[in-house]
Amino acid sequence: MVARSLRLADAFARARAHGRVALIAYVVAGDPDLATTERVVAALSEAGVDCIELGIPYGDPLADGPTIARAAQRALAAGTTMRDVFALVTRATRNDSAPIVYFTYANPVDRFGNERFADAAAASGAAGALVPDVPLEETAGLSAGLRERDLVLPLLVAPTTPADRARKICEASSGFVYAVSRVGVTGAKRRPDMSATAERVAALRATTDLPIAVGFGIATAEDVSAVATFADGAIVGSALIDAIGGAAGETAARRAADFVRSITA
Repeated sequence: MVARSLRLADAFARARAHGRVALIAYVVAGDPDLATTERVVAALSEAGVDCIELGIPYGDPLADGPTIARAAQRALAAGTTMRDVFALVTRATRNDSAPIVYFTYANPVDRFGNERFADAAAASGAAGALVPDVPLEETAGLSAGLRERDLVLPLLVAPTTPADRARKICEASSGFVYAVSRVGVTGAKRRPDMSATAERVAALRATTDLPIAVGFGIATAEDVSAVATFADGAIVGSALIDAIGGAAGETAARRAADFVRSITA
């Protein structure tokens, strides 16, 4: 089996070799049910996404706007647990899905246990995890556990992050650096200032050799094309969930694939 982190690195390298930006798709596990998520993950992989961020549903998602927060609530109402998500990813990676990175928060990981979380994430075949509300100064324990198991921990750089702190965040990141395009929570309705985001990404380039992926407010083919001119990855979440529109089963999978094709065409 190819090393998990290497599969993610290869995904960015393939996109770069083909002269395009890597597309990272975000969905919430268990929305509206686990069987649907499994079909959506397969459909996204077949449609050509380069990486999947899979949200572990949580009741207080600090970085997420209304669309993703509602999706998490639907998943929790359906009874989705962290163990369910690990089991889903195990099946998906055995079926050669795109590299999967968990998206979760500090409290669920702390309750589950850092080491147990790292063990379960590794056993599932995932490439790593994003935990946006863990401050830089408190990432060492989680980062070490993930790295020991060949898992990445990308960290987020906000538009308001001072330059020196942004440099330290880049140094502590692995896999890629997540450049947040605008202040606030996720959501497709508030569009980012692409020129300002491009300037921030250029500054980050001077501090890291890691791929830089841009997220928050990336919603259309035009957005993805704009990001492609200055970054290595474009992260699309709320717009994808809106496109699925609360559908289930094959309908959800078809809508997810159609959306991916529409923004990469």
